[in-house]
Formats: sequence, structure tokens, C-alpha cells
Amino acid sequence: MRRFFPRSLLGQMLLAVALALLVAQALSAILQFRAAEQRREMYAANQLAFQLIADPRFDYRLRNDDSRIPGDDKRRRWQRLRVERTSDYPLMDNEQRDAAGEELLRRILSEQGIEPAELIVTRRRVADDDYVMRIAQRRGNWTTAPEWTQDDMLVAGLRRVGEDEYTVARFPYSDRGDSKLGSLVAQTLVLYIVLVGGLALLLRRITRPLAALTTRVETFAATRAIDGQIEPSGPEDTRRLIAAHNAMERRIAALLDEKDVMLGAIGHDLKTPLAALRVRIESVENDTEREKMAATIEDITSSLDDILSLARVGRPSDPLERTDLSALLSSVVEEYEDMGSPVELGATRRMAMRLRATWLRRALRNLISNALRYGETARVSLQRENGEAVIRIEDDGPGIPEGEIAAMMEPFSRGEASRNRVTGGAGLGLTLARAIAEQHGGSLTLRNRIADGAQIVGLVAELRLPLD
Repeated sequence: MRRFFPRSLLGQMLLAVALALLVAQALSAILQFRAAEQRREMYAANQLAFQLIADPRFDYRLRNDDSRIPGDDKRRRWQRLRVERTSDYPLMDNEQRDAAGEELLRRILSEQGIEPAELIVTRRRVADDDYVMRIAQRRGNWTTAPEWTQDDMLVAGLRRVGEDEYTVARFPYSDRGDSKLGSLVAQTLVLYIVLVGGLALLLRRITRPLAALTTRVETFAATRAIDGQIEPSGPEDTRRLIAAHNAMERRIAALLDEKDVMLGAIGHDLKTPLAALRVRIESVENDTEREKMAATIEDITSSLDDILSLARVGRPSDPLERTDLSALLSSVVEEYEDMGSPVELGATRRMAMRLRATWLRRALRNLISNALRYGETARVSLQRENGEAVIRIEDDGPGIPEGEIAAMMEPFSRGEASRNRVTGGAGLGLTLARAIAEQHGGSLTLRNRIADGAQIVGLVAELRLPLD
């Protein structure tokens, strides 16, 4: 159902108006049909009352469409039939009395001072009425019953007080609903063309600038570049929105430029003293103290690199390049194998996609290093699932408590005591890997490996990237 539901603002608003118009026209049709039915019933009841009271001749149209009858006799205009007076009971077998029609006709007769001893109203097909068919056939001189004999008519039988005979009147009750339905459908189509068509033009003037603004927001989110800002257009509110967005883009771009300048200064002002300090500690005679100092400096330098990388991941300078992802993954695993680390490359599928290889390599190293640090081993695989490249990195470590998995993705977050500073890192590895995945339009998720129903036997890091 959702597949056929319009997703754009223009489509949804037009659908809402079309449905509202459909409901309104349906209610109007119901009211019109009810009013027309009431008018027909009242007119027919008055005609029957007139015949029963005055005993006049009444008109009945004979529509003889037999092609064998030539000239003007093809369609006889009117034939005269007298009101029937009979001692036979007016109601035929298997016919139902029309209680509403009897009540309406009784009220009309009462207004004329006539209180019926018995009054019967029913609906009958013309072809089933012997009296009408006998006279019509004699005067029409036809051998095959014409189409009008399949129509209905109202039959009213009145027996007055003190009389034994019934006065029986008949009135044709043709159904003209089809023509009214056709006019209503035509009216609805005209309303749809005028109202929905005019509204579509108006909404298009509103939604076209909004669609352009949406595209611009998506472009700016991906590139952070202010080139290509759109000109304000459309209604005044939309113009103000576009102008405000353009100003916001300029402010954001200025802040990002200031951030890059600040990060460059921080990197220069901190790394230079750290390098000098690293040289000076070589003069420390105590080997143990010297190694501790060097490890501290190395830890600070590594944390500084992570912080700078995390700050710059939103504005990468290197372009997207088509890369064989399986080859990239194999090269990263080979680096760890060359260092003797227990990293295993599992099943992979060859697939190429546009990505920033340097950044993705950094994300893979962080995830594999985490697996080795807390799980001692790492198993890496690459599969294609639902139009995405899925990189899974599994370990055999203690995992992460379910309530802390989301927090582990935040900056400077480390888990329980086993994940302390001694194990290395400042809690930025997962955050940086997630940011790099999102930079490529993908995602990073963590989940525990469960065995024996509830026991955690490791952690799975799943990095998903959309394929081209």
C-alpha cells in the first residue's frame, strides 16, 4: 500500500484534496439521490391520488422500438388507459405491499377528505400486469413485447367505505438515476480538472523551490561547500527560508574553516613540543623511567592524531576513488599478519566501489586493533547483502554489556575496568570508525556473539557501505 502512496509534498497534498473532493461529491450524490427519490415518490403518489379521486384517463408512453414497424409508428407517443375498477384483489401472488407508499398516499387522500376502507400500493413490472398488457397489445399491434414492458410501475388499489370493488390506478415509475449519475460524474471530472489542476499549479510553485532547497541541503551535507547556493524563489515564506538557509550555510562554512585553522595550529603547537620532549628523554639514564616517559608521549601523540582525524573526517580533502574493497581489506589484514598478529581473513567477495581508501583503511585498523586488544584474535570477512558491502570483524573477547553498546560509540568512552587506559587508546577508535562509515553513507554497528542461549563469547563489529 505504501508503494502507491505519494512520497512528495505535492503528491500528498493533491491526494488529500482529491480524496476530500471525492468524499464531498459522494455525500452530495447521496443527498441528491435521496432528494430526487423523495420527489419522484411524492409526484407518483400525487398522480395516483388524482386518478383514484377523479377517475380520469391517464397517459402512458408506449416506446415501441421494433425496427419492423415503419415510419411514425416506430414510436407511438401516448396511449390512453382508463382507471380499472375490479372486484379482484389488486395484489398479485408473491408481491409485497409498499408500506411507505401506502402511508404517503393515505395522507394525500386524507387531505382530500377521503378515508379509505382499504388501500394497497405495490410495485409491479409492466409485463406482469395483464390489464395493461392486454390493452397496450391491442392498441400497439405488436407481436414482440417492446423494451418498455420491462420497466416498473406503481399500482394503487383503493376500496372506499361501503364499496365492494377496488379502484386500481397505475403510474409508470421509470428510473432515471443513470442519467443523474452521469451528470454527477461529469461534474466531478470538471471539478477535478479545475480545482485539482489549479491547485497543482499553485503547489508546484511552492514545492519546486523546496525540492531545490532539499537537493542543496543534501549537497552541502556531503561537500560542506557553499558553491552553488540557490536563489530565493517562490512565495515570500519560501524565499525567506532559502535566504536564511544560505546565510546559515555561509556561517557553517566559516566555522568549519576556522576549525581547520585552529586544528592545524593545535597540531603544530602540540606535536612540535612533544617531538622535542621525545628527544630530551633520551638523556634519562634510568631505562624504566625513560620507557615510561616515551610510552606516555606516544600515547599523547596517538590520542592527538585521533582527535585531529575525528575533527577533519567531516571535511575530507581527498576525493572519492573507485577501489576494489576486497583488495583493500586483504592489504590491511596482511599488515597485521606481517606483524605476527592473529588476524584471519575469511570469506570475501570481489566488489568495487567509490570510496576514500586512506580513511577507510584507518577505520579498518581501528576495528581490527580493538578486536585484537580485547579479544586477542580477529576474523575479518566481506559479503554483499541487500545492495550493501558488509565488513564483519569478530573477536573472542568478553563483549560489551547490552546497555553500554551505544555509549561505546561516543567519544572518549571506554567500557568496564578491563578496558582501561593501560590497554591503550583514548576511546576514540570506534567513534572515528563510525564517522568514517557515515562519511561514505554507511553505518557501523556492534553486537555481542551469543552462545548457549545467553553467554557472550565475543563481539561483532559490522561496517556497512552502500554499493554504487
